[in-house]
Amino acid sequence: MRPEQKQEIQRKARIMRHYIIDMMGCNGKQGHLGGSNSIVEIVASLYFYKMNISPENWDNVNRDRLILSKGHAVLAQYAALAELGFFPKDELLRVKHLGSMLQGHPDMVKTPGIEANTGSLGMGLSVGLGMALGLKQDKINQKVYVIIGDGELMEGQIWEAAMAAAHYKMDNLIAIIDKNRYQATGSVEERMNSGDPIAKFNSLGWHVIEIDGHNVTEVCNALDTADEIKDKPTVIVANTVKGKYVSFAENNVAFHNGVLTPELFQQAHKDIDNYICEEGEI
Repeated sequence: MRPEQKQEIQRKARIMRHYIIDMMGCNGKQGHLGGSNSIVEIVASLYFYKMNISPENWDNVNRDRLILSKGHAVLAQYAALAELGFFPKDELLRVKHLGSMLQGHPDMVKTPGIEANTGSLGMGLSVGLGMALGLKQDKINQKVYVIIGDGELMEGQIWEAAMAAAHYKMDNLIAIIDKNRYQATGSVEERMNSGDPIAKFNSLGWHVIEIDGHNVTEVCNALDTADEIKDKPTVIVANTVKGKYVSFAENNVAFHNGVLTPELFQQAHKDIDNYICEEGEI
């Protein structure tokens, strides 16, 4: 990855975080700040570096696909899609409004750029596997990416899909685990410790990569490495921070799905303006 590419992804990540705060607003509307902010660098790297996807090729079968299995974090995806031009940025301010194209979870009917309805946790990897199998059958050489929450790993359907993906040697399927260590009501380890995902996916026959999920160089290098893996699916275990770069929200389960006061709204924007990213100043 060229230095200017890294800087551009970092710049997009900062813009996306501002959009997330604007979508939440300060009028009493709840929003999933924590889990959206933990995947910003991952989503930015996918849309602005790796994936073959744009508003112009949206109906082309030769596009890459992204399934946001942890659908409650869709604010990060909406931010990227708006920045790409899938819909006007003004729509971001209508999130969760009656009749809006942008609802609290992904809706493939309402929202351009959304590949699947998600939010009922555990389903996304199965959906992605089905898409990847279809692409293989049709000899279409594109990738399917699935972002999964670490709390979501307690869902049995994840592991059924993981076993099937390894069995069918799905090297066009890349899972990305957002390992932010917290879910809605506390730490993942305390609520349901589902074990070491690295050891589990290794045992099932996946190629496993562990990264810092806020370091865009590591994210993009992992995505590039996944392109070279043959005859097995890849999982990228991304160590992240829930609520990253918003001081009062980091590792705070109150902002898994929280409300911003006018004071917190201003503080969040200030934090985003002032943060130094994992790789130094932009």
